[in-house]
Amino acid sequence: MLIVTMKHVQIGPGEVDDELEDEIASECSKFGAVLRVLIFEITQANFPADEAVRIFVLFERTEDSTKALVELEGRYFGGRIVHATFFDEGRFERNELAPMPGEVPGFD
Repeated sequence: MLIVTMKHVQIGPGEVDDELEDEIASECSKFGAVLRVLIFEITQANFPADEAVRIFVLFERTEDSTKALVELEGRYFGGRIVHATFFDEGRFERNELAPMPGEVPGFD
């Protein structure tokens, strides 16, 4: 299984609502069976707002993850261009969702 993470989504810090997870699952189900959607918000002071909300989507099949990544990367959504990447499965399983030092330009 591959986990797709999305950054630069239209939602900023403090704007995550109860419906977002279902909306993401519904949208991503176009690419295949979604096993889990996890929304992670970074609340650290002075963290870049466009990087603060990260959405993780776990698909049942690797092929579906790949299809989602291709379709979501660079997609214009809510005034921002979405950045989609694969996320390390081990880090996801250990719930290590925060960015690693140096991962976010200009913020460590």
